Amino acid sequence: MEISEQPANRPEEIIELHTQPLPITPSYSRSHVEAVVAGHICLDIIPTLTGDTLTLAPGRLIEAGPAVLATGGAVPNTGQALYKLGVNTSLMGKVGDDLFGQAIMQLVEAQGAGLTQGMVVAPGEASSYTMIISHASSDRILIHSPGCNDTFGADDIRYDQLEKVLLFHFGYPPIMAKMYQGKGEELTSTFQRVKNMGLTTSLDLSMPDPASASGRADWRSILEATLPYADIFLPSIEEILMMFRRQQFEKLTSRAGKNSVLDFIAPDLVSEMGQALLDMGAKIVGIKMGHRGLYLCTAGSERLEEMGRAQPTNLVQWANRELWTPCFSTQMVGTTGSGDATIAGFLMGLLRGMMPVATLSAACAVGACSVEAADALSGIRSWPATMERIAAGWPRLLPEKKGRPTLDLASFKWRWNDSQEVWIGPRDLHY
Repeated sequence: MEISEQPANRPEEIIELHTQPLPITPSYSRSHVEAVVAGHICLDIIPTLTGDTLTLAPGRLIEAGPAVLATGGAVPNTGQALYKLGVNTSLMGKVGDDLFGQAIMQLVEAQGAGLTQGMVVAPGEASSYTMIISHASSDRILIHSPGCNDTFGADDIRYDQLEKVLLFHFGYPPIMAKMYQGKGEELTSTFQRVKNMGLTTSLDLSMPDPASASGRADWRSILEATLPYADIFLPSIEEILMMFRRQQFEKLTSRAGKNSVLDFIAPDLVSEMGQALLDMGAKIVGIKMGHRGLYLCTAGSERLEEMGRAQPTNLVQWANRELWTPCFSTQMVGTTGSGDATIAGFLMGLLRGMMPVATLSAACAVGACSVEAADALSGIRSWPATMERIAAGWPRLLPEKKGRPTLDLASFKWRWNDSQEVWIGPRDLHY
């Protein structure tokens, strides 16, 4: 049940969600693709390492077990998660015609027939890969080659396949050189062309390397040009602070030391960043906060009406909201792809006509399922199973004290709604 908190002089408006069957199958014909996920894709190569310690030294041979091959990047992580949840999805990434490219295509196709129909195979180009050196005795080491992700541009989108698609999501432009070079014209052009076709558009980022060209790019200007055409923007708070407030972010990171920087970011700063992104043109902003949950702020109903084919079904409930939901309690095995899974849950909730609080719960639920496995996809359950787990009373990360979650925002003038297990922000229309 979704509750819309109303001011004291108006009756509380209650909308029943869970007393009626949740829409599991799309109203759109299954012969049509509902969602396209485009952007970064690579092959993850993960050697199985044994022994008590791992010592990397020149000239030394380290014996390993079988290598695990998996797809990585926003395209497979978010796209295949949506597919597992029940969304008819197509992936649009770019691979070379080499052995790594063949492996990527085979791994994706094995997840579902038709997932690769929007993929581009570039003759003579090298596919992207990541060598993941992971051992229990130390932090993992990543050796990444961007490959043909760096040449992916606006013309690599299969626009002819978008005519009946509801939702277009693009992920990881900070590690796709052509998309951020110059003033980010390729990224802006992509979103402008897709938006003009009537789709609902969604954008996710990745953390730029401070020492790379991506780290030196003018991301504020790039986003100012792109967000008017991106209906939904779902970055992490670290990414936004790195791009907009680098000095402040570095100070927070230094202050955190070995602790998570997320615990040192004040709610007022998150709210300020969310409003800035709305002002740049986004209509729905979701900021991923890791173990602290998911923050949401939205524009007014007039702007939400411009969102395209997958716009919210109830604009009144979605307009001018500011919410923050805590994570679900879970046994964490690995965090690979958890942010991408959270995005998949959020987009699924929107596609299935859910209200904002329920959509946030779905997003956190899919993300929580993801961390219960070492890889990005194995832990994700079907949509009915995920909804049943929430309905069964899946506990949140709440403390022993009654009515106060681990994420305590009361001192920042946020109000806790105990029945919905969500914080309502001062900027929320129903505060």
